Order: sequence, then C-alpha cells, then structure tokens
Amino acid sequence: MNDQTLVVGPRPRPDGGSPGRADRPRPLLVGAYAFPHGDATSNRLLQLARSAAPDGACTLVVNDWPCEVAFPARLPDVAGVDLVTMRVRGLHRLTRMPARLARPIRVLRAIRRQGVRPGDVSVVLLPMALMTLGNWTVLRLVLRCPVVVDASERHDRRQFRHGWLIPYFVRHRWSTFLATRLVHRATAVSTTLADYLSGHGLEVLVVPPQVDCDEFRAAQPPPLSAGLRLLYAGTPGRKDMLDVIVRGISRLTPDQQRRVSLTIAGITRDDAATRSDLDVAVLDGLSADVRFLGRVSRATVLALLSESHFSMLVRPTGGYAANGFPSKVPESLAAGCPVLLNHTSDLAAYVHDGVEGLVLDGNGPDDVRWAIERALRLRDEEWRAMSRAARSRACESFDHRAWRDRVSAFVVADDRS
Repeated sequence: MNDQTLVVGPRPRPDGGSPGRADRPRPLLVGAYAFPHGDATSNRLLQLARSAAPDGACTLVVNDWPCEVAFPARLPDVAGVDLVTMRVRGLHRLTRMPARLARPIRVLRAIRRQGVRPGDVSVVLLPMALMTLGNWTVLRLVLRCPVVVDASERHDRRQFRHGWLIPYFVRHRWSTFLATRLVHRATAVSTTLADYLSGHGLEVLVVPPQVDCDEFRAAQPPPLSAGLRLLYAGTPGRKDMLDVIVRGISRLTPDQQRRVSLTIAGITRDDAATRSDLDVAVLDGLSADVRFLGRVSRATVLALLSESHFSMLVRPTGGYAANGFPSKVPESLAAGCPVLLNHTSDLAAYVHDGVEGLVLDGNGPDDVRWAIERALRLRDEEWRAMSRAARSRACESFDHRAWRDRVSAFVVADDRS
C-alpha cells in the first residue's frame, strides 16, 4: 500500500502565512469520491463546501480518491475551496482495507502537513456514507469541534435485487443509524429525508442539490421546427424509468416520432439492456432518432444541455425517490434547459407546469406521450420563455451563492455534539 497526498487549491495568505492556516476557524469536509465532478455526490459536496464557508473563508476539503476510479493526469483547479487529495494504491480491496480503516488518522496527518491545527477547524462535514464510528470518534475528539452529516439519499432495499444481503445497503443503513445517535445536526437533500432525521432528534437544514450557475453556457438549441431535442443524462440503474420514456415516444404517431430525437448520455445501449429497466426491443420499432453516447465527460453533458429543448426524468413515487432529490434537475435548469418530468421529492416546489418545464400527470408511457405532444406544439417564443424561467429558478433556488448565509450559519452554530 502506498499513500500519497496531493494539494490542489490552497492560495498563499495575504500576510505570507501558511496556505493551510486560516485567519479564523473554518469547516473541514472529508470525502472519498472522484472530487470535484466525478458523480452527483462529488458535485453536491463541492457546492456544499462552497456554501458552508463564511464570507472571506474557504472550506478545507480532504478527499480520499477512490481506488476503483482512474486517477486523472492532472487534478483541476477548484475555485472556492482548499483541496487536499489523498490517494491510496493497492492491488485489491484487501490490501487497501487498512488505509480505509485508518482514514481519519490519514486525514489528520494530511491537514497537519498543511499547517492546520485543531483550533483552526470549526466543524467537520461528513457525507452520510463516511459516518463511521472511527471517523466520528477520531475527528470529533482530536479536532474538538462538532460533526455535521450530509444526507443525500435514503435507499430502499427494493432498489437492490438481494436487499439486506447487499453489503452497500447494510453499510448505508448502519451509517444512518450511527448518525441518528451520535450527531446533533445534519443537512438533508429533501424534506422527506429531513423529517426522518428530525424525527430522531436531529436539527436539520434542507439543502437541495446546489449548482454554480456560472458554469453553464447559454441555451442555444435549434428552432423547434427542426425537431424536438430531448436529453436523458445519467445512469438510470433502478431509480430512473428509462423504459417509460422510450415507450412514451413509441406511442407517438410515426410523423410525430420523426420530429423527435432522444439522446441518452451516461450509458450504452448494451448497458441499458442489463443495468436499467429498458426493454431495448422497443427501440427497434421507433421512427424517432435515439442515440446512446455511453459515459461522457461533464463538459459534454453541459454542452448537450445547452443544445437540448428538454431534459427528461421519470421516477417512481415514494421510497428512495421521495427521500432523494435528482441533481440533474438543478443542472438542467441552470443550463436554461426546461425539464420534462413527474413530481417526486420536493420537485413540485421548483418546477411548475408550463413555467420551468412540463409536468407529467403520472409516470406511465401515456403520460410521457402526452407531455411530448405538448412540447411538439410549442412555439419558439414559448420555449424561450420557459428557458428563461428555468435559468432564473436555478439562480434563485439552487446556486451555491444563494445558500451561503443559511448553510454557513447552520453548520457552525453552537452545538452539544
């Protein structure tokens, strides 16, 4: 095993002091993801770190790069945070296990190398997946500050073929159990999840997935007369109903289908057949243009959003869909790309029918068909009004700048933990 630490982000202090030191205590966020843009969790933690720091300060992020994800040739500069990236090398899971168990010690060693002392940290932010006895005990005792967890999902065993026999699901529920017993404050991605945590005595702030609106280019799709461009971006797994989207398109008339193109980014056709609910046989009878792009870069996703008329999302109601909040919705809105979706979680508070998108009456194929028929009848000026409303909603409700006062005040509040 070989543990390496790389530093990305800390700027020299104006007074010439150590770049790791801060003029006043600041948050420390610990992660174990392809930070900052490797997946939805990484994106959420980046914006949470930005909004958690009080004015004039930067959150210190110590991220343990996951071994199963290829390490980039060059880590990107990350504005708004001071990033320290740890990296563990090992041949397989067993050789890497000691490093995972020793993660809190390695985190402390990494911040000490940056000149950060216990008194320089005001609060430790932990994603729920990293809420372990070891992480909580060591970081809480050594840094002598509160620990606040971020809850971005609550899985349902029906999501997994073997339910409680899946180690990932067991770890997820164990982390949630520990959080409800050991910490006093949490940020939660939805009101349903917040209600669950507050029911166990936690003080909870609901923080939906945040975005940086400055990242997104202006929406510039072609005129609707050239065809309706739809986009699904993500890895559907068992949470997104990709089959319903395709079946809804299949129920359009042949002439209507020829005016529709659907781009599916994040999964290949073969993967869709084995790792989603999609029946690929339905594709064979379509007149619509359906393209699978497979896994693509974040830059490609942002470009696709700017070129699409609507992004699409259909989910079941209740369970994990009610507890979570799809991060692809704020991103689509920030790109000025209205969404075509059914209401789950807190989406009804942000996406209104005919304003920021088109809302399905349900989550069946006919609901999708009717919504696409409405989209096909739109005039360009009507779509542009929806695009402006989508962008405005993202800036007002999801941009990390709009959340900074609330989040920073919440995470550094006096706490008994």
